[in-house]
Amino acid sequence: MRKVIKYIVWIVGGLFLLIVVSLLVLYLSADMKQPNIDRALLSKGTVQRSDSLSILGNDCLRQDESGLWELYVQGDAAERGVAYGRLMQPLMKYQEKVFVDQIHQIVPSNGYLKFLRFFIILFNRNLGANVPQEYRTEIAGISASCTHEYDAIGTPYERQLNYHAAHDIGHAMQDYMLVGCSSFAVWKSESADSSLLIGRNFDFYVGDEFARNKLVTFCAPDKGYKFVSVGWPGMIGVLSGMNEKGLTITLNAAKSFMPLSSATPISILAREILQYASTIDEAYAIAKKRRTFVSESLLIGSAKDKRAAIIEKSPEKIALFKPDGEQIICTNHFQSSAFAKDKRNIENIATSDSPYRWQRINDLLKRSVPLTPLKAAAILRDYRGTKDQEIGLTNEKSINQFICNHSVIFQPEKHMIFVSTSPWQIGKYVAYNLDSVFAHPQARKMTVDKLAIPADTMLNGTTYLRLMTYKRLSAKWRKGDVLPQDSISLMLAANPEYYFAWEQAADWYWQQGKRSTAVAFMKKALQKEIPRADIKKRMIKQFNTYDKTSK
Repeated sequence: MRKVIKYIVWIVGGLFLLIVVSLLVLYLSADMKQPNIDRALLSKGTVQRSDSLSILGNDCLRQDESGLWELYVQGDAAERGVAYGRLMQPLMKYQEKVFVDQIHQIVPSNGYLKFLRFFIILFNRNLGANVPQEYRTEIAGISASCTHEYDAIGTPYERQLNYHAAHDIGHAMQDYMLVGCSSFAVWKSESADSSLLIGRNFDFYVGDEFARNKLVTFCAPDKGYKFVSVGWPGMIGVLSGMNEKGLTITLNAAKSFMPLSSATPISILAREILQYASTIDEAYAIAKKRRTFVSESLLIGSAKDKRAAIIEKSPEKIALFKPDGEQIICTNHFQSSAFAKDKRNIENIATSDSPYRWQRINDLLKRSVPLTPLKAAAILRDYRGTKDQEIGLTNEKSINQFICNHSVIFQPEKHMIFVSTSPWQIGKYVAYNLDSVFAHPQARKMTVDKLAIPADTMLNGTTYLRLMTYKRLSAKWRKGDVLPQDSISLMLAANPEYYFAWEQAADWYWQQGKRSTAVAFMKKALQKEIPRADIKKRMIKQFNTYDKTSK
């Protein structure tokens, strides 16, 4: 018996050692080698800063009076990256702090952060090989200006490289808790001037502070096409953008499993398309070359083609969806025949909020055509449900969930882009003309003020006050703060049609020992519009527990 135990110990120990050695080998072989940047380039010129404008040679950074940051960079990859980093240094430091603070809430000690570094490099061991050399060099140039405060996670280059996969990992792990975007396009008779018109909400939520500094980047690379993209400091990948040929791209997450190995981050693929494609077919050809982490819909608009299409891409396959009509809608599920029998997509359609938002956009488009930028903004700002019913503020079934990182409207044939200002997409949309910006990148003003879309009238009404009241009290509740009964009542009064407000109130009354009230409130919550099947299943389980225990 002792010999058997001894052998088992040896076998288990050997297997454990083998696993450790294998992981170590994988870690040490990780492709995270940093491209070399000419040191002379790092110190070339001096950044001249004023209150709202910073200049470095031909590159510049300014803050618009609406709060948007506007960056112009040009040259080869190294030149762009270095200029980006030097001009954006204070903003990147702030952005990284906000992001790392979110990590600290989950991983509170530096010891765990070192483990996190090991995991990230292991997980993304071939990430570098899946990012084109041009963008690796650009990221390396940026990282030269990054802080060393967070080296427990990784070197500045390692961190910046991995941050470009944050969108992919985030939506694979959290699905629509973080990512739930909505996009649409119209052309010909459905557009007021017959030209292509595109609207999009990028609902990637990592807290309000993360979305505080919206960045509009105008890039004039030495290779490919000039383009504009909207994102945040440190992000050279593309989330929403348009190039000088009038090709646009927007990202919409689809249902994914947790990725098991490294691939090309979707924002990097979108960047490659924006920089090197001028038509839908050219965009599709680039997308077919790259293997991606997760499933994603890429809505492509094309001034040359005078229409839009959707590239539907999963880690296993790819399809191009072109509807027969003169409009297209994209939320968070696939629509092509190629994915009609895909189990993940079928489940996603049956259980998520994506089809509901698709239907709401479809209904609003029917009553809004022919579409103008102003009408497009109204759709992007809509927070009601189908048939105009009140479903509660911040409901995931809403087009406007009041978590939007940025919202944009494109007129590709006119080279116009409209970008939302805070808060979310209910602030005004400022207007840019790409031709004008690239002709005069250091002009005193980049925006076309006469074409700006005014802020939503909601900002001056009671609905906005109710929204902010609910957000403030709900945030305290989520943090575990002890709230008095009048705060719970106020939170419920501020958002009476929202299922989660009733669920929060039910939980509070249960904690206070008022079980019959908790049961009644949870029953009320179940009568409201619930966005996803998994949420409803959780609520039913909780209701049954309450009901059984209260008897």
